[in-house]
Amino acid sequence: MADSEAVTTQGSTVEDWTLALAESAGSPGGGAGAGLMLAIAASLTSMVAGYTDADEHQRAELDDVHARARSLREAALQLADDDSSASKAFGAAFRLERGPEREDAIQKASVEAAKSSALLGKHAIGAITDLEWLAAKGNPALIADVVVAFGALRAALTGARTNVSYDLSTLTSAGATLEQIRQEHPELWTTVERLNAALDRIDKLTAEIDHRAAPTDAL
Repeated sequence: MADSEAVTTQGSTVEDWTLALAESAGSPGGGAGAGLMLAIAASLTSMVAGYTDADEHQRAELDDVHARARSLREAALQLADDDSSASKAFGAAFRLERGPEREDAIQKASVEAAKSSALLGKHAIGAITDLEWLAAKGNPALIADVVVAFGALRAALTGARTNVSYDLSTLTSAGATLEQIRQEHPELWTTVERLNAALDRIDKLTAEIDHRAAPTDAL
């Protein structure tokens, strides 16, 4: 069994990392999984960009897409590990004995966990445009890989959106209402709305190219 304390996305095999994820430890958990899905989306974006030829007018755009994808892959793996740390603190707060100290710890851990997921979501939103560019101008032979990348990116966005929303809702354990939480954390609250809009955008983009990626499905 993998030691979840020592497992990281950047220093472990896929076997060890997924084994740690499969354990009932909470770290890594769903948020870290979302980070890994973002890294997969970035990796596929980089691959498709590398297989794409562009004329002199689009060469700079393609190079930028490729560079951002490579950078995002690295950032996403770090975000996955950061989320694991946030999840660890979150779980530790709930294991404290009931009382003011526990409530304060839960409040702090909930907000930090929400911020971690919100940052992951921000990176995922930024990746949509590059995949959209490749869907339109990338190597057409790799359109199926673009759709897979969109699927991985959607999973990352779903994880970020759900975790931000859930983490904010845990603040009600101290007696706050959702309206009070919205007023106290407006940026995190609106992040959920932005992530929902991003999910709708991905669904629309995927639907527009699905006939090219899966033509037999139309028969």
